[in-house]
Amino acid sequence: MEHGLHGSIFRFMRDSIKQAVPDPILSAARESRDWVQRAAAWPAATFHPLRRASIRRLGELKDAHKGERCFIIGNGPSLQNTDLQKLRGEHTFGMNRVYLAFEDWGFATSYLVAVNTLVIEQCAADFLSLPIPVFLSWRSRNAVPGAGFQVPGSQHEGPGTRHPIYLHTTYSGPRFATDARERLWEGATVTYVCLQLAFHMGFETAVLIGVDHSFKSTGTPNTTVTSEGDDPDHFNPGYFGKGFRWQLPDLDTSEIGYRMAKDAYENAGRKVLDATVGGKLEVFKKIDYESLFSGK
Repeated sequence: MEHGLHGSIFRFMRDSIKQAVPDPILSAARESRDWVQRAAAWPAATFHPLRRASIRRLGELKDAHKGERCFIIGNGPSLQNTDLQKLRGEHTFGMNRVYLAFEDWGFATSYLVAVNTLVIEQCAADFLSLPIPVFLSWRSRNAVPGAGFQVPGSQHEGPGTRHPIYLHTTYSGPRFATDARERLWEGATVTYVCLQLAFHMGFETAVLIGVDHSFKSTGTPNTTVTSEGDDPDHFNPGYFGKGFRWQLPDLDTSEIGYRMAKDAYENAGRKVLDATVGGKLEVFKKIDYESLFSGK
């Protein structure tokens, strides 16, 4: 009862402050708070040995695929209606639990990216077992067991050890980073992080598939929920299946990021295409998925 009373008092005070203080002042205060938090995280994200190792590896990937195309594979139900076999031999980015499909596809994506702390906490061991480069958020490093704390090339490195490439990602400070060694804004979706990575690697064309931009699960964006049954919002009912903790999507913030990505690619003479079957995203130019392979 006491806890509930204190919570009610806190919410009352918070709401009263919001009503009394003009929006511009509240906005400035939030921006100042976010800046302080980013500044406090910067030293470790820049100078820690694990980050230094990741920065070196990211440097090796800078413009490594200049002029080529890649596919950024979302995890929406539309993947069930997409011929993924056509992606054999293509450069591909997978996200979060996409590895659940690798056995069915008969191949793994070229890269895997995960930045959400809840996902990394629950799937870190799976990520480290993958035979492909894995990019994880630096913020979530404490959720990575054992091998994640060994610096590549150190005396502790052993056969079969997987080392994630740590990205310095943040919730605040909207931007599109053209160099992934720097800070990357998450834009409320790992897809946006993939678009920044693809740009960093020099890809001329990034093609989105499986980015349905539509969810049956509803509620306040970014709220943490625990799944009570099969997952209706991803290609596999066990993706965020019963007992999995995840955060409800923030599609509005995602669209802000997507528009920034569109501008960055176009200003550099590159492009992002959306080949998602039946996708609801309206930011990027739509293209028929099958037409991308007509010349092969």
